[in-house]
Amino acid sequence: MSENNFKIQLFEDKKMRMEWDEDNEKWWLSVVDVVSILTDNDYQTARKYWKNLKSRILKEGADFQLVTNCYQLKMQSTDGKFYNTDVGDAEQILRLVQSIPSKKAEPFKMWLAKVGNERMDEIADPELAIERALETYLKKGYSNNWINQRLKTIEVRKEWADEVFARGITEKKDFAILTNEMTEAWSGKSIKAYKKYKGLHKENLRDNMTNVELILNMLAEVTATDLTKEKNPQTMEQHKTVARRGGGVAKAARLQYEEEMGKEAVSPLNGLNLKHLKDKNDENSDD
Repeated sequence: MSENNFKIQLFEDKKMRMEWDEDNEKWWLSVVDVVSILTDNDYQTARKYWKNLKSRILKEGADFQLVTNCYQLKMQSTDGKFYNTDVGDAEQILRLVQSIPSKKAEPFKMWLAKVGNERMDEIADPELAIERALETYLKKGYSNNWINQRLKTIEVRKEWADEVFARGITEKKDFAILTNEMTEAWSGKSIKAYKKYKGLHKENLRDNMTNVELILNMLAEVTATDLTKEKNPQTMEQHKTVARRGGGVAKAARLQYEEEMGKEAVSPLNGLNLKHLKDKNDENSDD
């Protein structure tokens, strides 16, 4: 499953970590997150609750697949690292809901059904996913010009991801390595250094780029996509070379931009600043 399939949704004020299984067309949900929601406990208390519940179910000898044949995925924790996490599909999670007395059981069932239905709708009509992203960015206060650029980057990145996935790069960590190689090649900064420069922690880097940064990043990914098709890399080292070459094309554009404009293309601005950067069209629409 690719990095693009991992997401965090909110149920009321609590986070729910989820991953979409494209092969089986279903969501995997973090069991501890579900327990935290249903019991209204913090993460650590929910972990203990789940551990005790598993032990009790095993002692009772109940036929509960979520316990007897537990499936795990690497999911991001609050420290930013990925750990093996107990997960369940919709059927297993609904069974879990029935095992935990909670006034939030019915609202959670309705939320789960809504999330599943939205994803299936997006598979049938990808334009719906774009519309939801557009709505989210507008609510955050980004300018129309920036949003148009950001939505385009999502399309471009997916094209690159599809090409490398078809050539054996299926692990999230490997795709992250290639992204880092490309980013450092064009920007002169690793993703870690780039995020530190912008004052970011767990936030998405591209959500905190200026229009110029987004365009340069797209140029790198478009070039890498075309090179991947042409060179047909098969090993990780070959993919790294392609990623760096794609970034190199964007680096040349960055240097020319900086020479012409007399300022750095890589900006310390982040999403908090971008929300207040209105282009002329946006300013006129506010009047």
